[in-house]
Amino acid sequence: MRRREAVPLKRVPKREEIPEQYRWDLERIFPSDEAWEQEYQAVESLIPRLQAYQGTLAQSAARLLECLRLRDEIGQRVETLYAYASMRKDEDNTVARYQALHDRAVGLYSRATAAMAFIRPEILAIPDDRLEQFLAEEPGLAVYRFHLEDIRREREHVRSPEVEALLAQAAEIAHSPAIIFSMLDNADIKFPTVRDEEGNEVELTKGRYLRLMESQDRRVRRDAFMALYGTYRKYINTLAASLAASVKKDVFYARARNYRSSLEAALFRDNIPVSVYHNLIATVRKNLPVLHRYMAVRKRLLGLDELHMYDIYVPLVRGVDRKIPYEEAAETVAAALAPLGEEYVSALREGLRSRWIDVYETAGKTSGAYSGGAYTTAPYILLNYQENVDSMYTLAHELGHSLHSYFTRRSQPYVYGDYTIFVAEVASTLNEALLTEYLLRNTDDPQLRRYIVNHQVETIRTTLFRQTMFAEFELAIHEQVERGEALTAESLCALYKELNEAYHGPEMVVDEEIALEWARIPHFYRAFYVYQYATGISAAMALARQILSEGRPAVERYLEFLRSGSSDYSIHLLRRAGVDMTSPEPVQAAIDHFARLVEDLAAGAT
Repeated sequence: MRRREAVPLKRVPKREEIPEQYRWDLERIFPSDEAWEQEYQAVESLIPRLQAYQGTLAQSAARLLECLRLRDEIGQRVETLYAYASMRKDEDNTVARYQALHDRAVGLYSRATAAMAFIRPEILAIPDDRLEQFLAEEPGLAVYRFHLEDIRREREHVRSPEVEALLAQAAEIAHSPAIIFSMLDNADIKFPTVRDEEGNEVELTKGRYLRLMESQDRRVRRDAFMALYGTYRKYINTLAASLAASVKKDVFYARARNYRSSLEAALFRDNIPVSVYHNLIATVRKNLPVLHRYMAVRKRLLGLDELHMYDIYVPLVRGVDRKIPYEEAAETVAAALAPLGEEYVSALREGLRSRWIDVYETAGKTSGAYSGGAYTTAPYILLNYQENVDSMYTLAHELGHSLHSYFTRRSQPYVYGDYTIFVAEVASTLNEALLTEYLLRNTDDPQLRRYIVNHQVETIRTTLFRQTMFAEFELAIHEQVERGEALTAESLCALYKELNEAYHGPEMVVDEEIALEWARIPHFYRAFYVYQYATGISAAMALARQILSEGRPAVERYLEFLRSGSSDYSIHLLRRAGVDMTSPEPVQAAIDHFARLVEDLAAGAT
């Protein structure tokens, strides 16, 4: 792969300025928008065929099987249409054509979901003995056994066909808060320029924000911090209304389906006990003095009289300014993941060759990073690569998701061809853990080693402690709405600042601006999502230790986990892989490791 030509930092490049090899190959999904349109029309015509099965599923095993197969065909094809439209939109959120395609794909998904709404209630209405008879007489139904058992687990939360259809039809409206936030956050909000270390005017973007916050020049960090949150402050009432609407949506659906709480509704889908969520918060809360100790060490190592929120991301180790071109990062990640075996690394290299990845930040592109695609497509990755250590870790992280998708889709039928969010973060953070071990083994530079240790400390801080703080915030605002209380910009900011004070402790000056941070977190529009980062890193660290210490047996267990998709419940899949997440022990072990690393940092500076 040839190196990317340097693009001036002062402006964000246009998409056409980025060489093709660094742009994902969506033509593999549809060669043109016209092909997408043809498929859209074809799938739309299938929906009435599915509705013809309504009221007939209890008639025979053959009838049930035909319906499930048609449902899966429609589901696959709708997901493919959505993946293409969504990723095209994410290339440049200002392009109206792809905004429209995305909206139409969401609408088609909503109509397809509404057409499928009768299936679960009708399956639940089939007597248990008759359903067992169907499974015995029709071999084609065997693949659906776990799926059918899981549906029957939901018996008390599935409503009548009429109510299910109404709830499904409301799905498009229910997506509105998230869509409004995304358009405001990615397309409409414009940030000012700030001066970099050399005094050059730099356009502030969300992609560049973290790089500026890692600057050794405190003035740069403070200016970027104030500029970012000063911009969000201008929209704070709109953003509060948007988040409040999303939370109310969560509470509405939980009550409509007879759940005791929106938390129970969110966790029930994956059969995760609510005790896992509460145990996570309790375990982290009990260990907050460990995080407070790190804040004290950070303050001392930075030589500051006061530690502010804009001092929290700057590396503690000076003199290590590693610029890592994308090609170098890709090779380093591949080498670091070698303990997972040739099959895993070969699949990774296939993805690099086949343009799974959209690498660089461009004008209008969705910020951050994700792994996407659909069952029938490559597991694509969106990056906003910034040529630093953190971006290399992001590449390893997203490749973990995409390789999980790759092995699942190659091994499982469509009905089990995805995996739950609860286990999704295990594959990604395990890759990060292996990358850290590789980097530590392959350098004898004590300064660089301390830099990597600091990076691991920061990874655990931001993924375990920070995401648990987010989880507390989510739980609190949902419980407020469930009690009939209003969510306003003032109340959201007050709660968020209070949590920051509790988590960061007495050594941190909790700046007023951090109270606005909730307004820029997209994950809050996916109810009770973020806690899984914290449980995920805890499980991943445990599995990584097993892979490095046991070798092949642990690798085989892990690859089997990747291949399993959603063919069993997440708690069971992780237990077979070697970690029990119903226990607080993995979380406590991760925190204990964090504490040891903090003391290593503190001792290394004396």
